[in-house]
Amino acid sequence: MKSKDVVSQELKTKFEDALKSEDPSAITQALTEFAVGIQEDMLNDFKSFQQTQDTSILAQRGVRQLTEKETKFYQRLAKAVRAETADVRQAFEGEENAFPQTVIDSVLSDIKTQFPLLEAINMQNTATLTKFIVNKKGIQLAVWGPLGSAITKELDGAIGKIDLGTNKLTAYMVISKDMLDAGPAWMDAYVRAVLVEANGAGLCQGIVAGTGKDQPIGMLKNVADDAPVVDGVYPDKEAVVITDLLPKTIGGIAKTIATGPNGRSRAVQQLLVVVNSKEYFDKIMPATTFLTPNGTYVNNVLPYPSKIVQDENVPDGKAIFGLAARYFMGVGKGGSGGRIEYSDEFRFLDDERTYLTKLYGNGRPLDNNAFVVADISGLTPTNLKVNVGTVDGVVKTKEQAS
Repeated sequence: MKSKDVVSQELKTKFEDALKSEDPSAITQALTEFAVGIQEDMLNDFKSFQQTQDTSILAQRGVRQLTEKETKFYQRLAKAVRAETADVRQAFEGEENAFPQTVIDSVLSDIKTQFPLLEAINMQNTATLTKFIVNKKGIQLAVWGPLGSAITKELDGAIGKIDLGTNKLTAYMVISKDMLDAGPAWMDAYVRAVLVEANGAGLCQGIVAGTGKDQPIGMLKNVADDAPVVDGVYPDKEAVVITDLLPKTIGGIAKTIATGPNGRSRAVQQLLVVVNSKEYFDKIMPATTFLTPNGTYVNNVLPYPSKIVQDENVPDGKAIFGLAARYFMGVGKGGSGGRIEYSDEFRFLDDERTYLTKLYGNGRPLDNNAFVVADISGLTPTNLKVNVGTVDGVVKTKEQAS
């Protein structure tokens, strides 16, 4: 029999593969099965807590003390789920069925913890906003000098607007009567666990590889003003071939990133490096790990301050270098988002019903130079020279592959 950790990972992998396929039916099926798995594990832990009163179970499951508004929301949700009306959808009508903002805040906070890429970029909780104003060019918008056409031209195109209500993140949840019996605090933990996994995986997919059509524009995409966008789909960037991670190579990439869209230089205080886990262990780790003279290994060593993040949405043979702060992602309830809706698409057991909820969001690189896509298929370990001392005044070194 497989352990629950193995089963959980298999369900996660199936969901990630479904996201990459962009098949709506496969995504819905995989996410619903994943929600069923979370619910079963949650109920087993709830029963264990009832028997042992072991408070560590609460911490492991993220069970928290709810506000009065949150408690009332889950009580209403339980009442609606139990309803045996002719049309169960009637039980979910009204704005009161939207998640309290504090629940969404908690979900977005947990997402950043569990998905390192989302912690790295500029992701903001836009609450009920439907549009967000951004500085596309990254220049100083206050300009010294007389008023005139030159300043107008300088500022033209620097301000951009991102429509947050055009794309939605849909999460499916299966709620059984047993889950209702666990009470509001355990229901909250279950709902947040599903929302964190579903929305976190969906956000990462959009941030890395989103086409721009009904989803964010990914880091892999060409967002230049003259990019050949076809039916809302942005083209992939041309990858820069690199075979090492030496200072000159990293410096060349950083030089591109340091050139703003207006041709002006900008500071690059840290590079974000995004690569999938397979390529990280096959290519990046061997090229950034070496043995020190004292016999210990150090890893993720690059010639310039960098943060390496693993994300499975980066294609094999590729890595993304960029400025994390220059990717904007806004997520929130939007107009009528965050409401619970009944769905009859999937039903696994007689006492279970499937529900869905939607969050709205959008994101994009704020300029085309903010991210560079590299072809690392030919990347090789770097030979490092380590000073091991002097003999008769002559420095002796030894070479080792990093």
